[in-house]
Amino acid sequence: MGSIGKVKLLFGSTGGSHPLARFTDQRETYGPLVVEQLVRGLTDLKVVVDLGAGRGRDLEIVRRLHPNAKLIAVEGGTEFARGLAGKADEIHVANIERDELPLQDGQADLIIANQVLEHTKEIFWIFHEVSRSLKIGGHFLFGVPNICSLHNRFLLLAGRQPTQHKVCSAHVRPFSKGDTLAFLDACFPNGYVLAKFRGAQFYPLPARLSRLLADAFPTFAFTIFFMIRKIAAYHGEFATYPARAQLETNFWTGPVPTGSQYWPVPEYDSATPEK
Repeated sequence: MGSIGKVKLLFGSTGGSHPLARFTDQRETYGPLVVEQLVRGLTDLKVVVDLGAGRGRDLEIVRRLHPNAKLIAVEGGTEFARGLAGKADEIHVANIERDELPLQDGQADLIIANQVLEHTKEIFWIFHEVSRSLKIGGHFLFGVPNICSLHNRFLLLAGRQPTQHKVCSAHVRPFSKGDTLAFLDACFPNGYVLAKFRGAQFYPLPARLSRLLADAFPTFAFTIFFMIRKIAAYHGEFATYPARAQLETNFWTGPVPTGSQYWPVPEYDSATPEK
């Protein structure tokens, strides 16, 4: 357990506190070089949205590479939102797990969510809003901790919890490459293609070696980045999926669009005996 000054830190309140963490550059976890490389390859960006923009690191990268793009920041906290002044053309405070994004259908060319989705439960609503807001041909770039990172595989063999997915922490949803792609394919078949996949941070190695190994073996990296491209019209498939799949939890899906090809959802007859 650590402390800051005379204030004792509570269990789960901070990350990167393991003794081996002193050998790593924690900035690598957010993959600024990976984000820059992925964004640099895009062209004709008019509207770029950063979900959970934080201190605006990724917005600054986009501004430098695409100075004519309109930048929209969506932040859940007013403190961070105030700090984004001058880094975005529009700043909105919203709960992305429940609120609609401040975008028209098909307005965005690029949406970014870096180290955000692992903090959320309402993955279907978030992808619904992202898919609604992206134009066909637009990209969603998201970076998440990799539950299948090399060090997590050793921890599981030793009977230890993965570092990015502990019960007492801010992270509530795990991600891996295969499972994430399966999620996209199940909810919105043929709606997205994986344009790029990259890794960042190779725990617990120093930055230079970490970058080399993350580039060579992204599925073993600490953080994984997906650049997916929308290739089909969206009709609410993510929002209807929990009902279609009869997922037994109370997911928030808002006013489920009735224009989906999957609507109406067949009623489940609870009186029917199980076979």
